[in-house]
Amino acid sequence: MRPLTVKQSTLFTLLALIIGLGFVITSLASYYASRETIRKSIIGTELPLTADVISGEIQKDLVRLVQVSSAMAEDPFVMDWVDQGEPNEALISRYLQAIRQRYSTSNAFFASAGSQTYYADDAIQPIEPDDPADRWFYRFEHSGAPWEIVVDVNRLTMFINYRVVSAEGGFRGVAGVGLTLERVVDLLDTYQRRYQRNIYFVDASHRIVMTGQKGGPAGQPRETALKDIEALTDLNRQLPQLRPGSFDYQSEGEQHFINIRYIPELDWFLMVDKQESGVMAPVRRALWMNLLICFSVTAIVLALVGLISRRYLQRIEAMATHDALTELLNRHGFGLVADQAMLEAKRQQSNLCVLMMDLDHFKSINDKHGHLGGDFVLRHFARLLSKQLRQADLVSRWGGEEFVVMFKDTDLATAVALAERIRAATEAERFEFEGVRLTVTVSIGVAQLHPKDSVQMLLQKADEALYRAKNSGRNRIGVAPGAPAYPSVQEQPDTPVR
Repeated sequence: MRPLTVKQSTLFTLLALIIGLGFVITSLASYYASRETIRKSIIGTELPLTADVISGEIQKDLVRLVQVSSAMAEDPFVMDWVDQGEPNEALISRYLQAIRQRYSTSNAFFASAGSQTYYADDAIQPIEPDDPADRWFYRFEHSGAPWEIVVDVNRLTMFINYRVVSAEGGFRGVAGVGLTLERVVDLLDTYQRRYQRNIYFVDASHRIVMTGQKGGPAGQPRETALKDIEALTDLNRQLPQLRPGSFDYQSEGEQHFINIRYIPELDWFLMVDKQESGVMAPVRRALWMNLLICFSVTAIVLALVGLISRRYLQRIEAMATHDALTELLNRHGFGLVADQAMLEAKRQQSNLCVLMMDLDHFKSINDKHGHLGGDFVLRHFARLLSKQLRQADLVSRWGGEEFVVMFKDTDLATAVALAERIRAATEAERFEFEGVRLTVTVSIGVAQLHPKDSVQMLLQKADEALYRAKNSGRNRIGVAPGAPAYPSVQEQPDTPVR
């Protein structure tokens, strides 16, 4: 057996020390690592996800109510009935009853500006300027808003008030519907039972306005101010004014995590609170399991092996993703970054454009000057291309004499301008091989990302634009179909490519 070299001996000694120390420090390190991971999971994923579901349910109800109220305000029956002087009150009562039953709302109403009368399916009453219960009507009339959301905290009901206007724009009244929030309360109870967390709503004055059946923090009922709850002393000190986000606080010796979500339509804050102790109990029991120790030690060993092999992996990766001749990305490497760039562009709704380039008459250069001459042209063009592009642009040798460039956050007009700069720079560049100046030009196809495009579809459009440019005489730019024409784009009727 060959003796270990000095470097190998040092490495194995180091590994032995790490493994020995691993059994001593793994338990403590694993506990804090697991605790931090769970904490981040609760704050960053679990609590926001619960808030997303509950606020989503509220948003869904609000959108439905707004749509129903809008349809009522624009209903020809309502307009004709008002124009006729509001005859036969039973007609409007049956209409409102049908709306309530069809859309499962708690009530449906129409408040007439002409007759100063409030109509509902079960009540008809006058609107009095001096009646506090009717002040909402006059406030909304003078607000000029097309619609509004009003929450009756005592009845736990949301109302949508929608302005009814005549064809001339005159104020005719208010149509709307109401919906009780009992379904949201049931949702709070379900999530509290299933995931052991406390969920409640707080208004802008920091008073509890909605809870599950077991109450809010420390079992406190509705209308309780947060500042009066002793269990929230630490949280109140951190947040004298509520704001959206994830926070942690101490309550009666226990660590709590809380996610606060603002619901602008209601002007409420959704509070999702979870106690740490119940979550961490299984982790504490698992601290002494040998499996955790093995995983930790194995991770350290793998990290050392990774340090040694990183240099080789980087070299292999470069060979797999870069073209050896031009040192640009190859097709495989481009595909990896292009997919990510497209996902980011669609998620951020930003522009993204692609250039597909082909060196004109490259075959004749190869035939006349051999492959060495062709390689020279490819390397020279790659350097020229890199100088003309921005640092954020993705450039690749696609194959043969074809190159691809992807522009992120770039609209079509800018992409065409950059393509024209590349075309002009290539035409003006001196390509000298073995004392002979070569004439090199490039044809370019430009395509812009559309919402439903895949990477292959975008490249296909750019490739088709390239062939139109070559069909039009080469040394020019073609733009994908459906894109606006730009002055720098020169296109002629299609002719066969030669």
